Amino acid sequence: MYPDTDYDVIVVGGGPAGSTAGALLADTGRKVLVIDREKFPRFRVGESLMPATYWTLERLGVLDKMKCSNFPNKHSVQFFAKNGDPAAPYYFSRVDQHESSQTWQVNRLDFDHMLLKNAAAKNADVFEEVRVHDVLFDGDRAFGIRAEFKNGVKKAITAKVIVDATGQSAIIAKKLKLRRTDPNLKHCAFFTRYRGAQRDTGIDAGATLIMRTETEKSWFWYIPQPNDVVSVGVVGPINYLVKGRSNDPGAVFEEELALCKPLQKRVTGSESLHQVRVLKDFTYAAKQIAGDGWVLAGDAFGFIDPIYSTGVFLALKGGELAADSIIEGFEINDFSAAQLGKHGPEFMEGIDALRKLVYAFYAPSFSIAQFLKQFPEHQENLVHLLIGNIYRHPVDGLLKAMDEYHKLPMYNPIGIDTPTR
Repeated sequence: MYPDTDYDVIVVGGGPAGSTAGALLADTGRKVLVIDREKFPRFRVGESLMPATYWTLERLGVLDKMKCSNFPNKHSVQFFAKNGDPAAPYYFSRVDQHESSQTWQVNRLDFDHMLLKNAAAKNADVFEEVRVHDVLFDGDRAFGIRAEFKNGVKKAITAKVIVDATGQSAIIAKKLKLRRTDPNLKHCAFFTRYRGAQRDTGIDAGATLIMRTETEKSWFWYIPQPNDVVSVGVVGPINYLVKGRSNDPGAVFEEELALCKPLQKRVTGSESLHQVRVLKDFTYAAKQIAGDGWVLAGDAFGFIDPIYSTGVFLALKGGELAADSIIEGFEINDFSAAQLGKHGPEFMEGIDALRKLVYAFYAPSFSIAQFLKQFPEHQENLVHLLIGNIYRHPVDGLLKAMDEYHKLPMYNPIGIDTPTR
């Protein structure tokens, strides 16, 4: 069985961004094709959700599935200093008693598969194990794809709009040379999983833990998973973690683990479930979010350092906003860059706010504790930023205060070129 040769929208990539866009577009009655090169369920790292994902999950109609899942409930994030001392947890419910202040630590195999099946349930045509070799253009306008199926059959498929949700493969951004890397955040991650590691209890059982190493040149994430599993990874500059180090990722991981006493205590006596893997964690974005007949969503548009678990949140939100721009485009028969990228400025405001918080974490002389002593009126705003309430709660005052406390880097090229009519 093969897809038809013509659609309203083709979504390339079935991850959170693509599944979200595909589901919302199909739900309006549009003829939508969602394709992915892999067979689901498939492995992905990035398991921790920000609470603000609640609103997109609600719109997708999957909240009941999330509530009935075995995903650990996440109520907070907690940071550990280089000497191993923990700061008080940031409980999300401090600023909002709504149920959206509790989120989940997800197994991405199950979570992503659930979202893809949800798109199919809303009548999107979903095909897996299909490779897209090229996006087809007529001048500057995208009009289709050239796809190859697992049996070797090749087929051209056309559509009024192409959504690139291909993750870091970024088929359109690379084709058009749009990607811009943030020179301030060239990092990588070494990660694995443990079974039987120490976990907290009660409301803290599902908390994300962020632990600095003694040198402060790297940090570890510690994310509880279902079935007594935790995801553990170390992040740091490529120049530090890779250059001059062993070619064995496991050896590098163990060297950094030796510099993080609170993590050593938690994993002692536990079982490592797979070899240490490596992921390039460059922060980047395309300089343009849409063009005539095409739009970028999720990691195909941009990625931010994972310190605050922004990846899935921005993928869901980016897919949702892209779908809204496309839906309006069909209503007025406008598939121009300006219309398909209409959500770009709003989306980037949120990304810029989160990136500022990342810069603050890595700035050697920026202390969140000292900042809050100087600006105590921003304690709630900081929690709103950790929640991801950047599209529902103004954080401009917090960002100005952070700049006043410590001038953080500016990085304009990550911002998009706003299309004009």
